[in-house]
Amino acid sequence: MAAAANPVKNLQEEVTCSLCLEYFKDPIIITKCAHSFCRACITQHCKDPGTHVRCPHCRKSFHQENLISNRQLANMVEIVQHLNRTAEKQGEESEAEKHQEVLKLFCKDDQEASESRARNSQAGLPPDRTAWENRAKLEISEVSKQIEMAQNAISSSKQASTEMNEYVSQIKGLITEDFCAMKQYLETQEGATLMVIEQEQQVAQRKIEEMIGQLTAKVNMLTEIKTQLENGLQNDAMEQLSDTSSKREMYIGSPIIMNKITLDAKKISVVTSAVEELKKQLEMLILKKYPAQLPQEPVALLQERSVCSTSVVSASDNPEPVISSQFSQWAVNVTFDLQRIHRNLEITSENKKVIVSRFPPPYEPTPKRFCISQVMCSQSFSEGRHYWEVSTKDSGGWAVGVADGNISRKDQLGRTELSWCVEWTGKNKQLSAWHRNQETRLSEDRPLTVGVFLDLANKHLSFYSLTDKETLLHSFEISILHPVYPAFWLYGLDEEGSLTINHINRD
Repeated sequence: MAAAANPVKNLQEEVTCSLCLEYFKDPIIITKCAHSFCRACITQHCKDPGTHVRCPHCRKSFHQENLISNRQLANMVEIVQHLNRTAEKQGEESEAEKHQEVLKLFCKDDQEASESRARNSQAGLPPDRTAWENRAKLEISEVSKQIEMAQNAISSSKQASTEMNEYVSQIKGLITEDFCAMKQYLETQEGATLMVIEQEQQVAQRKIEEMIGQLTAKVNMLTEIKTQLENGLQNDAMEQLSDTSSKREMYIGSPIIMNKITLDAKKISVVTSAVEELKKQLEMLILKKYPAQLPQEPVALLQERSVCSTSVVSASDNPEPVISSQFSQWAVNVTFDLQRIHRNLEITSENKKVIVSRFPPPYEPTPKRFCISQVMCSQSFSEGRHYWEVSTKDSGGWAVGVADGNISRKDQLGRTELSWCVEWTGKNKQLSAWHRNQETRLSEDRPLTVGVFLDLANKHLSFYSLTDKETLLHSFEISILHPVYPAFWLYGLDEEGSLTINHINRD
């Protein structure tokens, strides 16, 4: 007869990670297949170059953003561990009691051994039947206690699960109510804001319609005068012409005034600025005040974030340098490319500024989109001399350089054969030049504006720091096979970090 399933053991198996075979620690669930693992275990699995980001249990592929914390399972682990500690304590007490009972039993057996053997012999039974029955009863009692403990543990777990689900439902209900209230408030503000714009539109529209009406009336009157003049000439009616002379002078002699009617730009600007400020305040409130409630970032982004930890230098502390570069005559107008940009970066200011955004626009899928926080420009160069400038003061870590158009979406700037850059890492406060994955450390301080001079005629690529003077940071000998593009890297996706392509007045 098969042994009955141990409910406690089954419960323990439910809260055990299949990778490390230990109780779950900070469990993570894969939303694609609902399998859970320790955070450290699944993170290590994702790092393994031999894997293709597949679930270790069912081998179903998933993305890093499919990993979320499993708080319900974490609570269950705590419950099971508590039950195990309680059971162990009770088990120790039971063993002591069992030992005492066994001693008493065998003492009693010793006293009655002769009588028992005699009775059993007379009855034709085995010699030690009474002792055997007593031991069997004791074992049955112990097994019954274990079953009762397991059943109590199951009941407690079910009760804890019920209470947890009720609590989560209440919290979700409260959160839903709060978000509904916020949505209602935002919808009300949206309606009021749009009403202001619409009212301005209506005022301007009424003025345009009034002007059109006045001009139409004048056209009709002039048409009537023209008809009268034509009839007078045909009929040679001088009196008729004389009668309409004053009216003709009034309409024909008066100039046609056309006032330009526009919206109240100042009022529109105030409204749009208020909406933009409200958006920024909401983003900052969510990101800074409630980071623990937000979904965890993908592992790759968390690792990348650790590269840079220093604060961003504000524009007010470091004003723009006012100098004229010796390379201004070769200045080119370059702009960021929406097709070659990481999904957590956003382009603004006529494609001249790239910023880190937690709510970027939804980009179209493309095989060229970078997997790391890089962006390239749309313009490419295969010959001649070219110069551009980049403001780096609003980023705590960055790289500025050029790259072959065939650079892989996973390649890091300066770490390949056909990419070159200078970079600043805020964590180490180090300025370096990179090419072929080889670092050349530079002794210069952190530049707030970087000038890039690409001299393909002489096969040189030079980087300059622009302050009150122009200082050479580093120069590469460059040989290209295909057109190269301006390329950039915003380290670690630091909050509100940005790079801006400066406007250059050509000499």
